[in-house]
Amino acid sequence: MNTTTDSSHKDPHPATGQSKKSPIVALQRFFTVLMRSYLPDPFVLVIALTLLTAGLALGIEHASPVQIVRAWGDGFWALLAFTTQMAVILATGYVLARAPIVDRALDRLVSRIDRPQTAIITATLVGALGSYVNWGFGLVIGGIIARKLATEVRGVHFPLIIAAAYSGFTLYGLGLSASIPIAISTPDHPLSKQIGLVPLRETIFSIPMILTALAVLIILPVLNAALHPRGDAVIELDQSTPGEAEEPETVADDAEPTTFAERLNHSKFVSYSISALGFSYVAISFVDGRTLDINMVNFIVLFLGILLLRTPAAYVTTLTSGIRTVVGIILQFPFYAGIMAIMSGTGLVLTVSGWFTGIADPQSLPFLGMLSSFVINFFAPSAGGHWVIQGPFMIDEAHARGSSIPQN
Repeated sequence: MNTTTDSSHKDPHPATGQSKKSPIVALQRFFTVLMRSYLPDPFVLVIALTLLTAGLALGIEHASPVQIVRAWGDGFWALLAFTTQMAVILATGYVLARAPIVDRALDRLVSRIDRPQTAIITATLVGALGSYVNWGFGLVIGGIIARKLATEVRGVHFPLIIAAAYSGFTLYGLGLSASIPIAISTPDHPLSKQIGLVPLRETIFSIPMILTALAVLIILPVLNAALHPRGDAVIELDQSTPGEAEEPETVADDAEPTTFAERLNHSKFVSYSISALGFSYVAISFVDGRTLDINMVNFIVLFLGILLLRTPAAYVTTLTSGIRTVVGIILQFPFYAGIMAIMSGTGLVLTVSGWFTGIADPQSLPFLGMLSSFVINFFAPSAGGHWVIQGPFMIDEAHARGSSIPQN
């Protein structure tokens, strides 16, 4: 769908005009054309990564084709539980972001903004803070406020404000739905025998991670705002072309129910009652000393959404419109699991990590492990799945060198 128009024939800020041929604009257009021309659909990309991983295992580890295929097939469904957890995060986060009270809050925020750079900063902060709380919520609410700002604020570069909103996803790995820190703080997690429980105060809520999150929260909005073009280089949202609907299909709560079933479907009492039950369980769990984990995060977001949507019918309708957002997770994650199985089953992950950690000492191991993770993450983009294959090796290295387990 065409949602933008090239405003090259108008200059909303002639006094500070910036030529379309400036180095920044030329660089932006180069990468835009590059991505549009050569970046395939994510499903095609994950198939290509599967074949590439198999080729590397064959060439580097000298694994047999049978060994590679067996490892791939055996591990293909290994992440079903994790896949479901990630899908629930995104779907319930979508519903929460679409709640009427959230939408009204965003409208009030947007009404106070009238400068393009301020709009870019706002979109970045909303996306980042939302991702810190729940990455599914952050992705959706970032897109919503970006479009609202692009609609209401004159002179906003539409491609940049969309990118700025989604750049806030950077905070996900430092926040409350970061899969690895939350997983290793949960009793009986897959690596509990090697490292035990690592409390959140040593990861997400440690001083280094909090300072890192604050640094990103300060630097990222400023950087995005500095990238905003001026003059005839600005591409504004084309509001004359129908785009994707801002609001999901909703159920009219004020319609008079005509049957007993409809009265139940539109009953606020039903939603409020089950929400009260859900949050009672949350309170009891924390009093009992339960730690925050992925399931608890999803539980809280689910019942908060039910509470804010007010009726079962409204929740189901909104969730139905958001289900399409989890298609990529359901389709791609089994292939990521297969890739990880090839890497772990053939020893490829040990080879890649060893290139970096073989020269490490206790102080440098976390940094060198991070560098090795950059390579491994190319083949296993899922943070949780990434940890499954690299975690055991890094734990062994940390124990052998006396390095910090939480840092590694």
